[in-house]
Amino acid sequence: MARAHGDARALSTDRAGFLWDPRLASHVYRADHPLKPRRLIGVHDTLEKLGAFGRPNAVVLAPRDATITEIERIHSPAYVHGVQEASADPDRDSSRWGLSAHGDTPPFAGMHEASLLTTGGTLRGMEEVLAGRLRVAFNGAGGLHHAMRDRASGFCIYNDPAIVCGLIADRGLKVAYVDIDAHHGDGVQAAFYDTDQVLTISLHETGRTLFPGTGFAQERGTGKGAGYSINVALPAYTDDRAYTNAFDAVVPPLVSRFGPDVLVTQQGIDSHFTDPLTHLQVSTRAREHVVRAFRGFGLPWVAMGGGGYDLDAVARGWSIDYLVMLDAPIPDELHDADPPAWTGDERDAIDVATDVAVRDALAAAFT
Repeated sequence: MARAHGDARALSTDRAGFLWDPRLASHVYRADHPLKPRRLIGVHDTLEKLGAFGRPNAVVLAPRDATITEIERIHSPAYVHGVQEASADPDRDSSRWGLSAHGDTPPFAGMHEASLLTTGGTLRGMEEVLAGRLRVAFNGAGGLHHAMRDRASGFCIYNDPAIVCGLIADRGLKVAYVDIDAHHGDGVQAAFYDTDQVLTISLHETGRTLFPGTGFAQERGTGKGAGYSINVALPAYTDDRAYTNAFDAVVPPLVSRFGPDVLVTQQGIDSHFTDPLTHLQVSTRAREHVVRAFRGFGLPWVAMGGGGYDLDAVARGWSIDYLVMLDAPIPDELHDADPPAWTGDERDAIDVATDVAVRDALAAAFT
């Protein structure tokens, strides 16, 4: 693959793929669980009503099942076997694998099969992008960035972002992974902590106030990977102005310096100011700004969803994301009418804390 060098014209197509199958939205973690896969129906239906899938560069793709070999690019065979057993018998004790009936990541019947399809959706998108048939592929069901080699965590069973990054890197390509979920992308960072072939950048709420309690600037990688794990730990209640300033100061310059062949993004929408699990105050306006920056990198691009627990924000936010990928107009009704913005002493406090997060992230970066 010829590197795009940040020039959108270097790409052979402007087609944008949207991964969809009703099965991606059909499983249930637990009746009271905050992650509701049915949220994806709202995204699909919103885009369909807007006529997005009828645009000439829109492509609706069916996912496939990931193979065990692909899953084991990141996860241990013992863990995969444990997930299979828990999937077949959710009542068994699977706590050693991070699966607990009353915990964040409960086992459920068919969990393994649902996770193969979710991961396979991201892999199908990757294949189409790397083959040059798509400019970008978006799998809203994916982005499960907390799962570790031997443990489920934070609603995540198989870490599809890490699997995709690893498989792309195995082709000898350099990968820039940018994670804008409100939670630190700890599982992806862990998978590539000692390599300079995958640059991981996570822009998230500080671990001092949010799960998983990690993602500080000093977590910068080891050995050949020193400086290639970048963490922008934002203060709680960061609003649009501070958020976009932080993104612009860190992500475009580091991606440009790294010179990747492929862009991989995790686009959790739980940074939205209505999200019930987080404390960031980001609106759809800042969201659009960030996703337009991703498009502007002019790279082959594999995109995923992630966190998002306010169903209206998910439907509107990810619809905006896909419309940006299509280079289509954004209807006003998708945007927040009155997003929050700090003033006075609160403004100063947020800006100072954000500036510190940016300074520390850049100081830790590769040169």
